[in-house]
Amino acid sequence: MIQTEKLIFEYEKRDEEGNVIGTSRAIDEVDLGIEEGQFIAILGHNGSGKSTLAKHMNAILVPTGGTMWVDGRNTKDPQELWNVRQSAGMVFQNPDNQIIGTVVEEDVGFGPENLGVPTDEIWKRVEDSLKSVGMIEYRHHSPNKLSGGQKQRVAIAGVIAMEPKCIVLDEPTAMLDPDGRKEVLRTVRELRHRKHVTVILITHYMEEVIYADRIFVMDHGHIVMQGTPREIFSQVDTLKSYRLDVPQVTMLADELRKRGLDIPAGILKKEELVEALCRLN
Repeated sequence: MIQTEKLIFEYEKRDEEGNVIGTSRAIDEVDLGIEEGQFIAILGHNGSGKSTLAKHMNAILVPTGGTMWVDGRNTKDPQELWNVRQSAGMVFQNPDNQIIGTVVEEDVGFGPENLGVPTDEIWKRVEDSLKSVGMIEYRHHSPNKLSGGQKQRVAIAGVIAMEPKCIVLDEPTAMLDPDGRKEVLRTVRELRHRKHVTVILITHYMEEVIYADRIFVMDHGHIVMQGTPREIFSQVDTLKSYRLDVPQVTMLADELRKRGLDIPAGILKKEELVEALCRLN
């Protein structure tokens, strides 16, 4: 679904007059492969390049070197731009930047309408999408009167309604309060069950990624770690070296292991830790 080969992206540095005085490499020769239907998490501290990488998946940015393919299409090919953006839908940090309708159902139907979907099919997609994110009872509400978490679920519904093969969520809970974050996280987890849909979650909240099929960790524009959640979170000290946290239960289990308790590495859930502790008796 997503493939990169020696992907490079450089930002131009400019002086106060707007003259180019140099470049800064945000993505540095990244090779990446993501299969259809996977739930992928991309982690990294601020400035690691993860959001820049996400914007390449929807051709918001195009490579300055190397290649990015989305569903087999080269994102640098202007003739493929429309197809790339149909294949990979984006959900951004701030839902206010993505919601344009004055009524929830009209906003969700905006994307399919632009794709030329017949009217009857649009309304079916709107209903199905709002049901899938738990917002069907708000279909006639104004988005302006919704909470942050509700707005983000509407934004996700709008992307679902366009039926992309890939949904890229670029830190979708970063601007939400804890309750809103929980609402959106539940919705993201449900996306895993959509048939043949690839879900890519960019985040720095570790508890959001334990359900991923695979995790990629970025640092200074490079992929520095990759593996299953258990493989990644078994390496607590390495993650700390990249200025990343781990789930609280993973941290507790790691501290207990370091104090001599026979607990397996890579504990991801409270239930797993309880079971491991019970086995000690």
